[in-house]
Amino acid sequence: MPGLVDALLTPRDWLRWAVSRFTEAGLFFGHGTDNAYDEAVWLILHTLHLPRDRLEPFLDARLLPDERLALLNILQLRIARRLPAAYLTNEAWLGDFRFYVDERVIVPRSYFAELLHEGFSPWITDPAAIDSALDLCTGSGCLAILMAHAFPAAHIDAVDLSIDALDVARRNVADYDLGEQVHLVHSDLFDQLGERRYDLIISNPPYVTAEAMAALPTEYRREPALALAAGADGLDIVRIILARAAKHLTPDGLLAVEVGHNRDIVEAAFPDLPLTWLDTASDEGKIFLLHRNDLVA
Repeated sequence: MPGLVDALLTPRDWLRWAVSRFTEAGLFFGHGTDNAYDEAVWLILHTLHLPRDRLEPFLDARLLPDERLALLNILQLRIARRLPAAYLTNEAWLGDFRFYVDERVIVPRSYFAELLHEGFSPWITDPAAIDSALDLCTGSGCLAILMAHAFPAAHIDAVDLSIDALDVARRNVADYDLGEQVHLVHSDLFDQLGERRYDLIISNPPYVTAEAMAALPTEYRREPALALAAGADGLDIVRIILARAAKHLTPDGLLAVEVGHNRDIVEAAFPDLPLTWLDTASDEGKIFLLHRNDLVA
């Protein structure tokens, strides 16, 4: 499209064009942004290698031909393939932490990020006292890395069934120089963990119901189904975790599991469990917490 490349000269021009085309194409947003404008800004800043929080000073800068061509390519890819922006930029952020991602893993997004930023307070009063922690279904390794920063004295095991996901996680662990603290384990949940026990187990497992899977927008279908689908009611993996977690928790250990919008389904399925639902600044009731004694009982 040489005519288009010649006509759109500044980031302001490309931003207007991208928002119009994204809206026209009916793109779905939810992997870091929630609207066409923010998505376009993010892709433009990334492609032009500009600070990710400063577009205004550069809006009317005259772009070089190769910069305009690069913008056309990435914006057209977003429209034509309906790929999440994170797969086009190979990066995703949880707070101030950047992670490499590609189509082998789901795009990092978890309410755990806010809780770990606060050291899991008030449920953990002394982060330095956590000796061992487990991240089940680690994917890109993002939560294991956040755990390593929250609990600097802890040995962290990060488990995933997908070898491809663990390859991505290995890259992220290396990027943060955490190879001595974070141990990646290829395992179907607890299968390869032997008798290991942990002060804290967290999991952001697959929890999408069959009905919700069938209704997912195209952008979410670009993510590995293995990391999303969890049976008819979305609890196939959660049931296994609840059945086996007590064996792998220390006497005062905690289990926390993220289930998204499935709170009602979880409460109906496990009416006798004393679930504590954790709130974050951005939402409520997406993660439940249990003590080991609750699981044994």
